[in-house]
Amino acid sequence: MNRLFVAGVALTLVGIAGYAVGTTVAYPGRSASVTAVMVGLTVAAVGHSTPAEDTP
Repeated sequence: MNRLFVAGVALTLVGIAGYAVGTTVAYPGRSASVTAVMVGLTVAAVGHSTPAEDTP
């Protein structure tokens, strides 16, 4: 597996967990969980894509 993809998935899962906790408990910085989800999804998508020169 690609390390960039795995890092993106991990960041997304951490962001989702932070968002879930933020719905029940108000804590400073809970808006950062939404940012973590967005960045995690972007990093996972970039890590999952194949370079253009590998296409036949």
